Amino acid sequence: MEYQTFLDTKRQLGTYDGFEPLWMPDYLFDFQKDLVSWAIRKGRSAIFADCGLGKTPMQLVWAENIARKTGGRVLILTPLAVSSQTIREAAKFHIEAHISRDGSLPGNIIVTNYQKLHKFNSSDFAGVVCDESSILKSFKGATKHDITVFMRKIKYRLLCSATAAPNDYTELGTSSEALGYMGHMDMLNKFFKNDQNNSAVGRMYGAVMKWRFKGHSETPFWRWVCSWARACRRPSDLGYDDGSFDLPPLTEHEHILKDSTPRSGMLFSLPAKSLNEQREERRNTIQERCEYLANIANNTDQPVLVWCHLNKEGDLLEKLIPDSVQVSGSDKDEDKESKLISFADNESRVLVTKPRIGAWGLNFQHCADILMFPSHSYEQYYQGIRRCWRFGQKRPVTVDIVATEGEVGVLHNLQSKAMRADQMFTNLVTEMNNANMIIREDDFTGKEEVPSWL
Repeated sequence: MEYQTFLDTKRQLGTYDGFEPLWMPDYLFDFQKDLVSWAIRKGRSAIFADCGLGKTPMQLVWAENIARKTGGRVLILTPLAVSSQTIREAAKFHIEAHISRDGSLPGNIIVTNYQKLHKFNSSDFAGVVCDESSILKSFKGATKHDITVFMRKIKYRLLCSATAAPNDYTELGTSSEALGYMGHMDMLNKFFKNDQNNSAVGRMYGAVMKWRFKGHSETPFWRWVCSWARACRRPSDLGYDDGSFDLPPLTEHEHILKDSTPRSGMLFSLPAKSLNEQREERRNTIQERCEYLANIANNTDQPVLVWCHLNKEGDLLEKLIPDSVQVSGSDKDEDKESKLISFADNESRVLVTKPRIGAWGLNFQHCADILMFPSHSYEQYYQGIRRCWRFGQKRPVTVDIVATEGEVGVLHNLQSKAMRADQMFTNLVTEMNNANMIIREDDFTGKEEVPSWL
């Protein structure tokens, strides 16, 4: 290897370790071709495209190019039940892909869910795709570590997500580390400052560690992220016509229930401030909230998607809504997948489940009515809504959020996180377009002009 080539491989910005695409089907939209072509040339990259923009066909075309170029296999990791959906999409687009949950290798493109990763050997693959990659941060540390280690020695890698870092910009470090660029802690130390003057991450002495941009680093940070990621909320973000990618209206109704019984030790109800108070509020009002929500679901004959958070909520809602099907954490993986697909195929009218079980990757465009209880997770809130309100939805979507007076603070927190998430996407798109205009020094071919004063 030439020394300059060696230096280029260590460069954080502008490096391309892939190849020119070998196959680009006509069924991809122009903006999709742009994203896939860039990802193939990049080699290790992330596509942060919004729900319904076609991440599944894009990652399938990416995988097919890797398989053709290397003659090796590509592993596509998905959330539960999305594996079957991916296989359907592959058949629709005439790409050969196979599900494997036991470690077998029936073809060049293998699709499995994250929970089955331990059955596979990374040395068997030339490429790997992490669909809905933002859920990596939702796994416990050991599992996230296993996924990062599995990908570490694979040359071609692709992350796909609509919610790259819904809660905090620092979560982008997990994506960078999985792709083999800057490690999470290296990223924090380079671009951020810890207000507690401590390099630890997470919690220390019961307090959440707060990171903020260093004074000079915000623009360089977004520029660095755009060196390995592309963001797209709509085709016009990439300079293309939005065409049919216009969403129908979304209407959100907040139903604030008056607390019938104050919390223990209180004469009258007050907004719950601490997490413990909010949990107590939620447990004490299960009956009232579930009855109110079930009444909405039972007063329509249309498909309804219901998101809950507690086991008792799910069990009670299943009883109160006669034609509902619940997907619970205690179900076997096969049963979860079967029930989720049944609702997607419009074989069951009402689906009751938790966002952490079914809020990622699934297409429920046949449903335009969503009922939910709020939580502090903006990602669960956003993904839960975007299962139905996504490109391809033809009807106006209605979201009914049922909360108590004590949970008003939770709703305010969600609104704040929504603003930060929108700002993150805006920064990514801005710097992505700016990066496309940057000329690298070693690519400059113009003739130098000597100043007259020399």
